[in-house]
Amino acid sequence: MKTIEINSLVLAYLGDSIYESYVREYLISLGTFHVKELQEKSLEYVSARSQSKILNDLIDKNIFTKEELEIIKRGRNQKSNTHPKSCSIQEYRNATGFEALFGYLKLENKIERIEEIISKIFY
Repeated sequence: MKTIEINSLVLAYLGDSIYESYVREYLISLGTFHVKELQEKSLEYVSARSQSKILNDLIDKNIFTKEELEIIKRGRNQKSNTHPKSCSIQEYRNATGFEALFGYLKLENKIERIEEIISKIFY
């Protein structure tokens, strides 16, 4: 099966873990070593509301390719029956698109591109 044919929610499932791993590594690199503090700081990056804001900022900066924007849109448009109470449905859908992109890039073995996007978020 081609990566482009994989369900967007499956890509987001994988992308969530990829993205969160980078966030955890970044926070630890800052010298944060208490788990409670790591968890609190990670919410600035991994909550649906935060991911939606980050995605919109990156879109405004035109950092995504046409192909990447298509993956994001597919993820955003994927219907889900639930969403967290802590965010709007639009924020949740944006976050799903954001995560789907990371899952797609990982399966396509585009690690350098993942790291390039990550660098725009953290630095």
